[in-house]
Amino acid sequence: MGATWLRLGHMKALSIQKIGLTGGIGSGKSTVGQFLTQLGYPLVDADAISRSLTDPMGGAIDRIRQEFGASFITLEHSLDRNAMRELVFQDPNAKSTLENILHPMILKQIGIALIDAESKGIQTIVLDIPLLAESGRWFKILDRVLVIDCQVETQIQRVIQRSQLSRQTAQSIIAAQASRLQRLAVADWVIYNEGLTMSQLQAQVGALSRTF
Repeated sequence: MGATWLRLGHMKALSIQKIGLTGGIGSGKSTVGQFLTQLGYPLVDADAISRSLTDPMGGAIDRIRQEFGASFITLEHSLDRNAMRELVFQDPNAKSTLENILHPMILKQIGIALIDAESKGIQTIVLDIPLLAESGRWFKILDRVLVIDCQVETQIQRVIQRSQLSRQTAQSIIAAQASRLQRLAVADWVIYNEGLTMSQLQAQVGALSRTF
């Protein structure tokens, strides 16, 4: 734990501006991240790092097997995401255990990316962190936070259309995340992605980026 917090302190001390990008599932956060990348802002995706750690032979697989058992590991030696998703929805302790495995590994890779970006003279980097509002540890390294917001019903409809999930499953996923109010409470900037065309959303991202 001590080493993790030392790394957090080191990351906060870096002169590069660190902007946290977050939003609930179906909010359009990933699309905003793509627009920011197109504008030249490097983006580090915490979710992509997490997936790489739990892909076949990923760095977290052995620890997950030790903590949860072989039944949560597929024949390809990756995390059985469906089985784990069901477990963490039902058991908050399992969710905490999984986070305690993954978060230090994710933070380490983010730290490497930040140091590399600063060494190249980059002034601002975006950290795409889906569950930013759910975990206080991220605020120790961030300078400012951009929240992508929309109505819950809009989230549900987008998730159903995008992932072909049932309404009940979509609602369960949203209920397991921070509420809109919790996310808005940590925001320095908010983009309200409701009823916008892609061009309108892109224009809002461009205008906001000029204030970074």
